[in-house]
Amino acid sequence: MHSGFLRVLAVFIWSLSLLTWSQRAGAQDPHGNGGDFSTNTHPTEIQKVPTGVILIKGAWASASDSVTPLPEGGTIANKVYTSQYFGLSYPLPEDWFQKHQGPPPSETGRYVLAQIRPADTFKGPTRGNILITAQDMFFTQVPAANALQLVNYTKNHLQSDYKVEIKPTETKVAGQSFTFFAYWSPVAELHWYVLATQIRCHTVEMVFSSQDTKLLEGLLAGLNKMRLPAEAGPTAGTGGGDAPVCVKDYANTENVIERVDPQFTDHRFNAVPVRIIIDKAGKVKHVHFISAFPDQAQAISEALKKWRFKPFIRNGERAEVETGIMFGRAHQGVLPPDQPSATD
Repeated sequence: MHSGFLRVLAVFIWSLSLLTWSQRAGAQDPHGNGGDFSTNTHPTEIQKVPTGVILIKGAWASASDSVTPLPEGGTIANKVYTSQYFGLSYPLPEDWFQKHQGPPPSETGRYVLAQIRPADTFKGPTRGNILITAQDMFFTQVPAANALQLVNYTKNHLQSDYKVEIKPTETKVAGQSFTFFAYWSPVAELHWYVLATQIRCHTVEMVFSSQDTKLLEGLLAGLNKMRLPAEAGPTAGTGGGDAPVCVKDYANTENVIERVDPQFTDHRFNAVPVRIIIDKAGKVKHVHFISAFPDQAQAISEALKKWRFKPFIRNGERAEVETGIMFGRAHQGVLPPDQPSATD
């Protein structure tokens, strides 16, 4: 699972960096070129695309506000990766940095949060790579309910040319519980060390790869400088405290009091995974589109404003709840307005 993901990552990284360049180049007039993301469908002049630049138009991650933290909203500043959403901070090793941002989230809720590699000033004899990823457990297609089960699935489904070095084992990192797992490729002589925990119903993984196991062991030792929320754990991590409580399938018939289906202007056939935060009164206060076209996001946002839920009760008191809804299915397209368009 990790191996296939890493093989395609380089292609995503390259195309994404070019996309980021093109977005910055057009930042002064984001709607001037026409197309799927434009309000100007009759541009007055043709904008020439620089050689080697690929423009990608399609489904993307977005949110109903710019204040609420998002899983993909982590940043690296002063040599520290920080994610407000996950309550996580990780000081980068000396002479390591992030050159490219990762690809956008997938329809299955898979994120590349950060990819870190040695700088040119790195003094070690062998280089390596650090990948911080997250898998939204509401939308994963893998039969796993938590981080421990996801790691076990990975171990049991390695391709034949990869070998298990260390079976999944519980370990402590920075005072919190992780599942540690290691495998390698005898052909490439490349090793992967994987540490996984669950935070807000996401499996967060630190994936270290190198041909040098001593380098990997040193990187693992540096993880004790991380800061993590108290909820983190291979089978825990369901929110609460300062974060909403995350509950899978909360948006089912039993908990929904009022529901309005989105009216789509165009028939697209992609799945649209959406995470929502429901306030203590049962109203939707935040919508996070993991992957959606702009017109889909607008239609779903307008509909969710009218949804009403039973207030979530925890320890006898009302609490905010975070849950996921899948709108549409890739194999069935947009359903008629008189039928449910969200699969709980």
